[in-house]
Amino acid sequence: MAVKTEMKVVVLGGGVLGVSTALELAKRGAAVTLVTEAALCSGASGRSLSWLNSAGERSKPYHALRMAGIDRYRTLFARHPTLDWLRFDGGICWSDNDVAATEARHDYEKAHGYDSQLITAENVAQADAAVDPDALAAQAIFNPGEGWVSLPHLVDYLVNQFRALGGEVVEHAGKASVITDRGRACGIRSDKGELRADAVLVACGPWTPDVVAPLGVTIPNGSPVSMLVITEPSAQPLKAVLNTPRAAVRPNPGNRFALDHDWYEADIQPLADGEYRIDEQVVAQLAQEASRLLRGDRPLKAESWKIGLKPIPGDGDPVLGELQKVPGCYVAFSHSGATLALIVGELLADEMISGEKHPMLASFGAERFS
Repeated sequence: MAVKTEMKVVVLGGGVLGVSTALELAKRGAAVTLVTEAALCSGASGRSLSWLNSAGERSKPYHALRMAGIDRYRTLFARHPTLDWLRFDGGICWSDNDVAATEARHDYEKAHGYDSQLITAENVAQADAAVDPDALAAQAIFNPGEGWVSLPHLVDYLVNQFRALGGEVVEHAGKASVITDRGRACGIRSDKGELRADAVLVACGPWTPDVVAPLGVTIPNGSPVSMLVITEPSAQPLKAVLNTPRAAVRPNPGNRFALDHDWYEADIQPLADGEYRIDEQVVAQLAQEASRLLRGDRPLKAESWKIGLKPIPGDGDPVLGELQKVPGCYVAFSHSGATLALIVGELLADEMISGEKHPMLASFGAERFS
């Protein structure tokens, strides 16, 4: 049951971090308006590989937050095990025959209790029989506890709940800015006018640093241009997420696959209107690279693709919580928006309503860049 509060909040950003936090605020009784520059999920959340994981090396606080994020997805999955946009069928990764690096990563993961198994071409079928053994490096890692989510489907699911609780959504508001009164955030200004509030959350993906810069807050921005390709429907039975030297692949609703990587970044060309283009032959090559990972002779074919900035703070770690320089203004900016979406929405909403800092967010303040 929602806790009654007189608090008014504006959430700036219609991606998964903004929507998740808006819903959690509404659950706690706040009056919430969600404002987005264009349509909901039209930015980075609409072109995310959205692999749910905490694989590889990262700080202990970041790992703990990601594991809590996966936990919240598991709760959702347990309630709705037949969803076709949230699955937990594991992840398989390998590098360019660098056995030492693969073993080091495996040892690191095992050392902090992450479910990690070394596999080879001989037993990869036990992880996922759809993977072509000939595509594998000498060794690979299978992480059985990993999964994936389709963020457009998740955003739709969360927004429906948000609206049912009385939350307001303002789409196509154009560029927006945070307004202040005596140094404290008091609302936002957009093409749709001003909205006054007791607190503001800036969750604008790769544009977050630009939004807070006029407030005197500097957040280094390492966001690169990236692409997500959605394939035509395919009969390939792959269930696991694959992360390999030439293609990252995950299942997608509608018997499709989502494809991602970074080797083609130099082929992406910016246009004068702020959009991007890429030669269709490069897209087709990515589909070919993904097809080589799978058994059989059923090639994947690209149906559509989206290009834009992938949100990554300058040091790689998330930026989460209230700005010390601007009380009442909160930030959610992270490369791992998919994995963190549910837990960050929950913890940020608690902070904003109670005014009490959550220890799991203590390492991720913007002030670390000062």
